[in-house]
This record gives sequence, C-alpha cells and structure tokens, in this order.
Amino acid sequence: MTTQTLVLTRNDVRHFVTLNDCIASIEQAFRLYGEGKTSVPSMMGIHSRDGGFHVKAGILPLKRNYFAAKVNANFPHNRKRFALPTIQGVIVLCDADNGRPLAVLDSMEITAMRTAAATAVAAKYLARKDSRVVTLCGCGEQGKVQLQALAQILKLEQVFVFDIDETRALEFACEFSAKLGVEVRAIRNLDMAPASDVWVTCTSSHKPFLKREHIQTGTFIAAVGADNPEKQELEPELMVGAKIVVDILEQCASIGDLHHALKAGMVKRSDVHAELGDVVAGRKLGRVSDEETIIFDSTGMPCKTWQPLHWSSRKRKRRPFSGQWNSPHDHLPLFLEQEMLCICNSQEATDLRNEP
Repeated sequence: MTTQTLVLTRNDVRHFVTLNDCIASIEQAFRLYGEGKTSVPSMMGIHSRDGGFHVKAGILPLKRNYFAAKVNANFPHNRKRFALPTIQGVIVLCDADNGRPLAVLDSMEITAMRTAAATAVAAKYLARKDSRVVTLCGCGEQGKVQLQALAQILKLEQVFVFDIDETRALEFACEFSAKLGVEVRAIRNLDMAPASDVWVTCTSSHKPFLKREHIQTGTFIAAVGADNPEKQELEPELMVGAKIVVDILEQCASIGDLHHALKAGMVKRSDVHAELGDVVAGRKLGRVSDEETIIFDSTGMPCKTWQPLHWSSRKRKRRPFSGQWNSPHDHLPLFLEQEMLCICNSQEATDLRNEP
C-alpha cells in the first residue's frame, strides 16, 4: 500500500462534507464520547501578538485507531488588516497504530461546520421543541454556518442578528432572509430581541455582553466564541440557576465561559449538569421542562474534527469528485477512502448505522 500522504484544500473538503452530513456525524461523535469509546482529548494554546494558536488532538479507537490533530490560528483583526479569515489552520490525520500520516487538509471548512453542527446537536437535545425565534450574535463566517445548522433542526420563523459592525449585520440579514425564507432582522442592541427562544454567541469578545435581562425563561443559549481564557461572551451571573451543559468539562472550566463563572465564584464544577456526550448517549437527561434555561458552553472537541472526515468518506460514492487534487497521484483519494472505510466495516460502525 502506498505511504504517500493526501493533501486536501478547503474546496476539496467542501466538496465532500455537507452540513447535514456534519450534523449527523457530530451527533455520533458526541455519542461515542459519552459512551467512553473515544479517548479524552487534549488541547494546547499558544498566544501570539494580536491572536493565538490552538492545537486540539485526540484518538478515535474503532476497528483501527485514528489520530487527528488540528492546528488553528485565531487572529480577530485579520479581516480588517489583511483581508484574511479570522481562523485558518490545518488538520493532520494519522494511523494511530503505526503513526503513518494519512492526510493533511485545510481546517477552515471543517472548523466552521463542526462548530455549528455541535450547536445544532445541542439544540436538538436542549432547546424547546417549539423554539421559533433565534438571536445570533456575531455575523462572521461562523455566524452564517451557525444559522444554517440551526435551520436544519428548528422551524425558524424569525431571526435577529447582531454584530458590532452594523453594516455587516445588515448585509447578513439581507442574505439570510432570502436564503432561509424567514424574517432576519439586524438589531443595534440586544434589548431589541426580548422574545428569543434561542441565543447563539459566536464572537471574539473579551467582555461579557449577554446578560440575564436579555433572557426569558426557557431559553437555550449556545456560547461558542470563548476558546481561550481571555475571551468571554456571557456574564457569569447568567449561569446561576441555569442548567449548564458543556462539550468537555475540563476544557470549558479552563477556557470557556464556564471558566469565568467559576473564577467569579458564581457556580461550582458540581453545578454543571452534564457533558453533551452524556446527554446524547442517554446517560443524562437533556431538557425536562419548557421552563428550564439551558446554557451550552462549546469550546471544541477534537473527535468532532475527525468524525466528519469519517462520515464524508462513507458518502463519497454518492458525490463523485471532479476537481483537481493537490497530489500527482489520482489514486490517493481512493487510498484515503479505503483507510477510512475500514472503520465503516467494523462492528462499531455497523451498530452506529443501524441506530435511529
């Protein structure tokens, strides 16, 4: 078997991984994590001038073991200064049994989709079933995918969008009113969205802006933006009395909005209801009443990065690739597919496919 490594561009990844695929695969990733079938993921953060780098890595042990590591750069001022995306990076996929590098691919598409997919999965289990009104804070690329993902789960009737760049919010509202066929309204302050069933915060804010007075009883809040200890979107008081669900407890306690609530003494670790994997796996209950206010603190889980790649390889026969690969060898896509599909032949994957 060839030992060459496949290189995939952002367009290549976009071709193979759809948002619907990603939501389904991320739900399975959380289930596997909740059932203890994936290793505890690891993370490292390195600060740089005006930004930073995050490394997240983990192993998914099925019939074969796979290792994935994502290296992402996060520079909030890139758009204005250099006309570059805020987040850029790569993912490295290896055979965890012998260390062989299988693929290197652009991380932007996977990062955007898997983050939004995690919100969608959380909303499926934690939002009220009759949720119709969403307020989205942050109208960047992540905000766009967040809204599209929620539209797959909820029957949206109205959307409010907020951004510190008012022009950007207006453009976002115009674009998504047409795309979703619902009213999307740009607002200048959060007091203009008092009846929201769901709030999503996906910003680079270092100061809390979502407060208790903005939230009504029964709301679901997905806090997405805090991925280092300096970032913060929710005021700590908002977590008091709320049902708190996290993607990874240790990670959220270190870098998420939970970190700030713990530091302020507003909550304790024991106040966290569950990790989302426990809810998806059925080990903990999700929403049990329409009166619960539920906060999902999302900081990113490495196996969520790998899982869409596994899922997309299963779907590849339905979407033949017609583009150009960053490799002189046409058989490399098939090579990677064979490496991934060996997982789909395992009993674990068969069980997953048979689940409702």
